[in-house]
Amino acid sequence: MAKQRVTLKEVANSAGVSYQTVSKVLNKQIQVSKETEERIRLAVSQLGYRAHYTARSLRTQQAFTIGYSWPSSHIDQANSILDRFLQSMLVAAEKQGYYLLCFPYSPDTNTHLATYSELFYTGRVDGFVISSVDYNDPRIEFLRLKEIPLVSFGRSNPGLDFPWIDVDGARGIELAVNHLVELGHRRIAALAWPETSRVGNNRMEGYFRALRAAGISQNGAWVIRGEGRFEFGYHASHKLLDLPADIRPSALITLNDAMATGAIWAAKERGLNVGHDFAIAGFDDAPMVRYLDPPLTTVHQPIWEVGQQIIPMLLEIISSDRPPELSEILVEPKLIIRGSTTGAKINMK
Repeated sequence: MAKQRVTLKEVANSAGVSYQTVSKVLNKQIQVSKETEERIRLAVSQLGYRAHYTARSLRTQQAFTIGYSWPSSHIDQANSILDRFLQSMLVAAEKQGYYLLCFPYSPDTNTHLATYSELFYTGRVDGFVISSVDYNDPRIEFLRLKEIPLVSFGRSNPGLDFPWIDVDGARGIELAVNHLVELGHRRIAALAWPETSRVGNNRMEGYFRALRAAGISQNGAWVIRGEGRFEFGYHASHKLLDLPADIRPSALITLNDAMATGAIWAAKERGLNVGHDFAIAGFDDAPMVRYLDPPLTTVHQPIWEVGQQIIPMLLEIISSDRPPELSEILVEPKLIIRGSTTGAKINMK
């Protein structure tokens, strides 16, 4: 015979308190003395009590689940930023007694928006975290119109009012360009995403701002736009190195580490000493770039910190049914300086 489920009343009898007290302590609705809470936690552990998910959801009218979707990466390209973000959100949600329901972003907008509506109105999720946000993002307008709780990792159109957390990409690229200028570089190229990319345009603001501050005239040949993959970084870097000697860049910044890795390969094929002859800086600080030869100078995004903030921010909206006081948070990135700009070799110690 199947083992009978341990009830809340059995836990209460073992701990010497009322079952209402046990329920409120476990749901973090009241504070009791440390001794009483320890008795309750001990009884829960010894009896093997598990809250009945369906009953709790019916009682509280909450699913205790957060929905999250993202656009799928290219099949042969890992996404370390997504991995770190997901892990951080999972940890933050678990601390609050919540789960994540993850589903991929569909290119069919109408179908995808219907999924958000279906999950929320059937009571399977209490709200959504969205990412990879772009201009005129249909998800934002849809969720706002339906008054469905959301927090975004990323901004959208200027002036559009909704709760978000974002990394200051412009500042990150500005830090990288300033670093190259301090090393003496005056011909600094950039591998960028298409002009339709909101994130790409934001990061490129930092590039142009840093050049102006350094008194460096912009050269259209120094900016090449395309898909943020290794192959693009490789081929685009060859084009930059084919430029006439008087305008050929001595340094390069890229909007992600995949492009920077392709650039390193291209420079080495040309017989260049990366860091001395041709400096390269990336963006993201993916785990493996420190082990490249030379290790990659890159902009570190505090993705773990973003995940730890975004879950409590959404839960505040869910519980209070209104945006939190601080609903727009811009997080500062950090430049990690390594051998691809300074010429230092890899150190495995």
